[in-house]
Amino acid sequence: MSLLDGRTVVVSGVGAGLGHQVAAAVVREGGNAVLGARTEANLAKVAAELDPDGTHTAFRATDITDEGQCEALAALAAERFGRIDAVVHVAAWDSYFGGLEDADFTTWRSVIDVNLLGTLRMTRACLPALKERGGSVVVIGTQSSVAAPSQVRQAAYAASKGALTSAMYSLARELGPHRIRVNTVLPGWMWGPPVEAYVQFTAHTEQVPEAEVRKRLTERMALPELATDGDVADAVAFLASDRARAITGQSLLVNAGEIMR
Repeated sequence: MSLLDGRTVVVSGVGAGLGHQVAAAVVREGGNAVLGARTEANLAKVAAELDPDGTHTAFRATDITDEGQCEALAALAAERFGRIDAVVHVAAWDSYFGGLEDADFTTWRSVIDVNLLGTLRMTRACLPALKERGGSVVVIGTQSSVAAPSQVRQAAYAASKGALTSAMYSLARELGPHRIRVNTVLPGWMWGPPVEAYVQFTAHTEQVPEAEVRKRLTERMALPELATDGDVADAVAFLASDRARAITGQSLLVNAGEIMR
């Protein structure tokens, strides 16, 4: 029996990277994937690739800063498949860089609105359906919220995700009586489109081979290669499934052992 047979999973932030891999894992494990992101063309492309006949996917353009759009995505899942068993939060603003001295706090507020409040909006929209039979909320956090990287500064992103991890504990207590589990996956450097672009850009800027840039990343890890976005998606699928029925309020690092807690 597959991990997610007959289950319906709402996935926010479905694009070319981790969101795509999470959606693929849901379908591969026998589930129905309801996909949300701001760009409908990207959603249609992913759905067509993963589920050509449309039996196990549905999608709707969704901006998680808009409560009505979050509610519409949850309604689509309930209307199309009759249930919601899990919601996975991939959607995030991770492209704003910098630290405190150069901070634009107006942009910080926007990052927090997407990463923290947007995740909470989407979770709340799914609650009525999740309460019917219990289920799982899986948040994508970041290793940066517990150990700042030395290669880049993403203070706003790390702070917003750290706040979300703290919120997870409260949600796990609040929603536990409804048999709703809440957990966080913390990826480190994850081989997929964003990290590939970072490696290519750094290699080009420094005029060094891409393999050298990758070596700088992997040499700090216990395992000799980067985790991939597919590895993170597999961890998500487990936490979304009944095989994790006794796990809640936990943060799981998927980082090839770069840091250990």
